[in-house]
Amino acid sequence: MADSQPFCVAEERSGHCAVVDGNFLYVWGGYVSIEDNEVYLPNDEIWTYDIDSGLWTMHLMEGELPTSMSGSCGACINGKLYVFGGYDDKGYSNRVILSFNSGMQQNLYFVNLRTRDGTYVWEKITSFEGQPPTPRDKLSCWVYKDRLIYFGGYGCRRHNELQDCFDVHDASWVCPPELFIAQADLSMTEEQIFWGWHNDVHVFDTKTQNWFQPEIKQTRMNDLHYLNLDTWTWSGRIPVNGENPKHRSWHTLTPIADDKLFLFGGLSADNIPLSDGWIYNVITNGWKQLTHLPKTRPRLWHTACLGKENEIMVFGGSKDDLLSLDTGHCNDLLIFQTQPYSLLRSCLDCIGKNAIILESQISLLPPKLLQQVLKKITFWTAANHREEQRAQKEETENKYQWITSN
Repeated sequence: MADSQPFCVAEERSGHCAVVDGNFLYVWGGYVSIEDNEVYLPNDEIWTYDIDSGLWTMHLMEGELPTSMSGSCGACINGKLYVFGGYDDKGYSNRVILSFNSGMQQNLYFVNLRTRDGTYVWEKITSFEGQPPTPRDKLSCWVYKDRLIYFGGYGCRRHNELQDCFDVHDASWVCPPELFIAQADLSMTEEQIFWGWHNDVHVFDTKTQNWFQPEIKQTRMNDLHYLNLDTWTWSGRIPVNGENPKHRSWHTLTPIADDKLFLFGGLSADNIPLSDGWIYNVITNGWKQLTHLPKTRPRLWHTACLGKENEIMVFGGSKDDLLSLDTGHCNDLLIFQTQPYSLLRSCLDCIGKNAIILESQISLLPPKLLQQVLKKITFWTAANHREEQRAQKEETENKYQWITSN
């Protein structure tokens, strides 16, 4: 079932998953703040954005649904969206769940995005080998040789699970669930749980259905660093040439070529939401700031995906400091060019923007080209409509702030 009302758009959110496959951007999960409460978005909805026409469509999902979560990690392999990790209203997850009496249960989910009938069905992987990671959210993922490679994340561990690859941030005492079942067993007492940031690597091979943790040749790291996925060796701190971006967290770092990465947004060391974009060149070992990006559209805890023409598609996230004001969740899609568009794309955009002027000539185009032009007309009509709505919303918010301050 799909909802494709004219110019509808996915809800505001942060901590969601987003991937690009073919001509579509897919968005699932996340949360939004309503009256100081964190509300997790429906787990049976997936939103698709048609990159050519600029139209959003909501599809209802079926099957073994994951729990509604934020901070999950989504990645796409061969048209399948895999979702792992996250935080729900019951606590941290692997979507792998922490269970004190039976260890961990593996709940890695996937959905086929290349469905022919428009039906999206979640499946839970229940048959696998190896040990999955401990519960966590805000982790990163790479795709390499049909493998999902997970790094880091924030979560919890028992005392006997503490290792060098875990940076303790806080600790608490909890009562294992079995105490409620066997109160008379005096050997069962409270145990201490440690919260913090992970620094480990876990791999799930989608072909063999196997989890494994490679032996990492690891160095304490700072700033920019890389991991060789063939030797599992960390580079250590990379001394970069020239100017560096500000220190930050909750940003995105997206590959845009074999030798280039795109850094966008995040929260600065002094808790300022950022809107700057930088490209790191692996060959020259240097950063270059993009000066044409809008400075009034900061984002943190957003997603950033590479489009089919090397544009970066940034969706959702927050425009506020989440640590002090968790209300500025966004649902607008920011599209950034990292290289000039093809001549065909530039011509299609020009016609789409000037469709009223060129109305009498458009119908004379060859059928195949006409279809592309009509999609671009729809794209720019939708984009202009959403921009008008955004401007009206900002004007209303500014008026409200002025009235409140006076």
